[in-house]
Amino acid sequence: MIVIKFGAEMDADSREPDLGMLVGQLGRALQEELFSRLAEQGHPQVQPRHGTVLAVLPATGARATELAQRSGQHKQIVGVIVDELERLGYVRREADPADRRAKLVVPTEAGLDEVDKARTILAQVEQRHRQELGSEVYQVFKTALEHITRSQRAWRQ
Repeated sequence: MIVIKFGAEMDADSREPDLGMLVGQLGRALQEELFSRLAEQGHPQVQPRHGTVLAVLPATGARATELAQRSGQHKQIVGVIVDELERLGYVRREADPADRRAKLVVPTEAGLDEVDKARTILAQVEQRHRQELGSEVYQVFKTALEHITRSQRAWRQ
């Protein structure tokens, strides 16, 4: 079981890492485990930047503008990532049936396999942390993190 210290319980000499450091370290550690395990499971060419698109790509496909909006990235960045994923065989571009002038980015069989494996790995990671903290504490943590994330995204409003 993990003991969590709050406020005055912390050692006087300890410096509490700021939110940016903690979130950055967590993100890098999650990516390291995820992409290492994906490589072991047949997807060695997929890199963290590719997750920007693959994590938000529905099985039915989406326009690049939708992917940019869902991922929070600029359309140009998403376009570069889609180009890379297309070269690697994880997505293909198809005419959008709703508007033949537009293109849909659609996952290939390899793309669907990668997404499925990534979701399984992330679920295992979450389960591990849930067991370490206890279900109730983990749920409070995740709810608070979701709230902080929404609040931070809205900082300009």
